[in-house]
Amino acid sequence: MPGSQETVKGKKLVASTQEELAQTEDVAEWGWLRAHLERGGLIIVSPDLVLADVGVAVAADETAVVGRWVEAQQLSKPTAEQIEVWNAEPAKRFTMLVVSPYVLIQELPEKSH
Repeated sequence: MPGSQETVKGKKLVASTQEELAQTEDVAEWGWLRAHLERGGLIIVSPDLVLADVGVAVAADETAVVGRWVEAQQLSKPTAEQIEVWNAEPAKRFTMLVVSPYVLIQELPEKSH
């Protein structure tokens, strides 16, 4: 059954890639991310998606999956309103993942005082 082995190998490869990407997630302040915004590589990931899963789909060029997320507004470029708010708060923190040429970000929840 070569077909089933390919599927299993494919799943192992995806799991391995997902684990590797999850290990490269980091936290960055808005001020550090602006350069990526200016070159058009910044993508906001909805908090209901797993950042590493999105990274795997983007890295594997899974256009159908990524397209569904874009249509569902779970992946987007920052809006002018978001940029204005974040510019006023350059220390705002995001979880980020680099999947060249993109930088995927998710807003971190505000700390309660």
